[in-house]
Amino acid sequence: MIIKFRRIVAFAVGCGLPILTMVPAHAERKAEEPAGSESVVLRPGDHGESVRLLQRRLHAGHYYYGRIHGVYDEQTKFAVWALQKNRRMRPKEAVGHEVWHALGKPPRFRPLVPNGGADRVEINLRDQLLTVFRDRRPVLFSHISTGAEVHYCDNGHCGNAITPVGDFRVTNRAPGWTTGALGSMYNSLYFVGGIAMHGSTKVPLQPASHGCVRLPLTTSKRLYEIVKIGEPVYVRGSYSP
Repeated sequence: MIIKFRRIVAFAVGCGLPILTMVPAHAERKAEEPAGSESVVLRPGDHGESVRLLQRRLHAGHYYYGRIHGVYDEQTKFAVWALQKNRRMRPKEAVGHEVWHALGKPPRFRPLVPNGGADRVEINLRDQLLTVFRDRRPVLFSHISTGAEVHYCDNGHCGNAITPVGDFRVTNRAPGWTTGALGSMYNSLYFVGGIAMHGSTKVPLQPASHGCVRLPLTTSKRLYEIVKIGEPVYVRGSYSP
């Protein structure tokens, strides 16, 4: 699904980095919404029209890529976390006034690499957030879990669980599930050695991988569709609880 934008406003703040304000075309017309939906507090396991509205808004904001089925499942939770991280909220499962309010406003985003490629992937280790840009516009936001930053020895393989910081490019793609000594990966996009962005069934709030960048499964499908070999990947920051 392609979301068209009526206008994009860029302006400088503080340190001179641009902030992008996107106004979706659909935001200028009133949607049919359940009465009082924004006063509802939603939690994992809830279902109904308010959850469908939540999923539609998350999808319009480029956070959610699952089915609009009205069930607050794990993939919906991951999308809520991505929104909260992007808006500098503390990630939590409950969807209350703060989240509804954020969904009702045009998203704002500060690029990690303002002068990077027009089409690129940015990985923010501090916020554990991945963003894909097309023509310098963010088109996908995802909650991620990166390297746990510990020494490990698993199945005879030892190393340091670190996601390297730097400027890279996608070097290889592996569709579907692949399994190695350190576990299983879905729709892998390698960008430095054996380190890849890939879908996973385990994407906790804290860094937990051997160095790869884990994404929710449904989001990884969309990522694999749009990111090709040679695309720039910028990794920045450091995680602190």
